[in-house]
Amino acid sequence: MTTTGEDRAAAVTGPWWWARWRSAALDGGLALVSALECGAEGIPFARDAGIPVSAGIVFGLVAGSVLLVRRRWPIAVVLVSIAVTPAQMGFLMGIVGLYTLAACELPRRVIAALAGMSLLGTMIVTFVRARQDVARGDLTLGDWFVPFAAVTTSLGLTAPPVLLGLYVGARRRLMESLRERADSLERELQLLAERAEERAEWARGEERTRIAREMHDVVAHRVSLMVVHAAALQAVARKDPDKAVKNAALVGDMGRQALTELREMLGVLRSGEGRGRREPAAVPLVAVGVAAAVAASCGAGEEPGAEGPWLSELDELIGQSAAAGMVVNLSVEGESRSYAAEVEQTAYRVVQEALTNVHKHAAGAKTQVRLAHRVSEIAMQVENEPPPEPGSASAARLPSGGNGLLGMKERVAALGGVFVSGPTDAGGFRVSAVIPAS
Repeated sequence: MTTTGEDRAAAVTGPWWWARWRSAALDGGLALVSALECGAEGIPFARDAGIPVSAGIVFGLVAGSVLLVRRRWPIAVVLVSIAVTPAQMGFLMGIVGLYTLAACELPRRVIAALAGMSLLGTMIVTFVRARQDVARGDLTLGDWFVPFAAVTTSLGLTAPPVLLGLYVGARRRLMESLRERADSLERELQLLAERAEERAEWARGEERTRIAREMHDVVAHRVSLMVVHAAALQAVARKDPDKAVKNAALVGDMGRQALTELREMLGVLRSGEGRGRREPAAVPLVAVGVAAAVAASCGAGEEPGAEGPWLSELDELIGQSAAAGMVVNLSVEGESRSYAAEVEQTAYRVVQEALTNVHKHAAGAKTQVRLAHRVSEIAMQVENEPPPEPGSASAARLPSGGNGLLGMKERVAALGGVFVSGPTDAGGFRVSAVIPAS
């Protein structure tokens, strides 16, 4: 089977124009046999032509050795075999030359022309020799034998090698085409595998980001309020026992709520693992650790939480911030209505994270929460005034990872909305978001 392009260049290991040493040895053997044949046939040719026998032998040896270059110049080999046909030599060279010519990737008209010339030359020579034998009396089969012998001999020496060469050449081209197609399919499969791996890596990254965002939304707000109440509890534990008990109850309630939300999220992750095995990530392990810590500090609250959160729970969310000492006002514009689950959850999380940031960075600042129900969208804005003591941190010393605003922006952008945040001229901070209703 032949090769092309880089594969052909890589497959060439033989001398000169031969692809392999085995091919060179085969051609050398055929050329040697052809030279011996032509040399032996050169003896009667020299006698009939009236030239020295040595000249006929040398002529036959040179003509027969042309078969050595059949793979490089098949046309030259066929032309030489046609030229020595009148001398009744080169039968092996003619047969092998026609086979090689037909198997090569040459135009069919060239192959047909040279095969026709060989057929005609063999027919003429055979016809003349048969007529001479009949005239001398060597053959007594009748005049019908002369054309019959010419036609059958020429066809026998021409048609089989040409047909066999055409078949072998077509088979080579077919195998080469199939191999190239297989190589192309292999390259395509490799590209598809690389793209699938890239998509899988991208999906894993998106999943990690989503889980981290969910963990931040679930833990940050509840735990921030718990820390604020714990600080207040520490401050009034001895001065006002009744208020300390109330703050302790609030810490326990918020801890149980955080634990319930964590359990719901972890339950979703476990059910996802049941449907299809995913690559384990570090974030769910952190979630398990946080859930265990909250359970240990808050007790074994087993309150089942409904799927959510929903916009109808905003009053409760704002009430929790108000219980922590924040002055929060809620204003709603437009007629309240239900939205898709992801829209309501995103709107709720934006307000929740904005309130958490107020607890962290502007403790005690007055905050305004605005919610607007419009025809095709829902808008929300959380704006806080400067803290009572400018430049001071929260009394509870809440840490900040800097991921809250980024998570809100990613959530809103995923739904085709717009998110804007930044300081106000009065020294406060404003968070605004608009989410399409559908």
